Amino acid sequence: MKLDPRTKLYMILIVSAVVMMSATTPFLWGVRIVMTLIPIILLVIEKRYTSALGFIFLYTAALVLTFAFLSEDSTGIFKSLLTGYSGIVVQFMPCFITAWYVVRTTKIDEFMSAMQRMHLPDGITISLAVVMRFFPTIKEEYSSISDAMRMRGISFGGGNAAKMIEYRMIPLLFSCVNIGDELSAAAITRGLGGNVKRTSVEKLKLRVWDWLLITAFTAVAVVFVVFKYFL
Repeated sequence: MKLDPRTKLYMILIVSAVVMMSATTPFLWGVRIVMTLIPIILLVIEKRYTSALGFIFLYTAALVLTFAFLSEDSTGIFKSLLTGYSGIVVQFMPCFITAWYVVRTTKIDEFMSAMQRMHLPDGITISLAVVMRFFPTIKEEYSSISDAMRMRGISFGGGNAAKMIEYRMIPLLFSCVNIGDELSAAAITRGLGGNVKRTSVEKLKLRVWDWLLITAFTAVAVVFVVFKYFL
């Protein structure tokens, strides 16, 4: 099921807005959980089973810990840290799941075409395009650094945390700077930010699934706001 990038961006917007509002009743928590399950189901449809199972496990574990075993009155450093961690995961995981789905299933050409159709400024378009390619590239770069360290017989610095940072994180930080510059240069080379309107071979069109998801996420946002602030 191929979704229009504009639908995906709308999903991120709605999920981000709902995440910023705290759920105070079981019904609102139910609405938020349903909203979280939608991008997970979309990941399954895209056959990204590992990501879907990982998100389900993390989110379910955080929910169980938050509501069944932990509370604000939990004593002890470990329980306090676990309470804070679980609360952060429960609060912001829906937004992270949706953003992950969008990044992993959206081509840059489709994304750029959608941005043009929405008449967004080139500065915002280029920045978002660079961000979408930045994190996957960083993941590949970190894998390459890890492989290079293993070839040299270096495994987490021999148990030394300082060496681990020196051998892995410092090269990664330098790579981050270079990758950001290279992605920005690549975006400009492809005509982004020019005076002439950029064309695209991607023909975007909102289909039935797009309208269904837009309607579903709009309904979720309306229900959440009405039950939180007016009922």
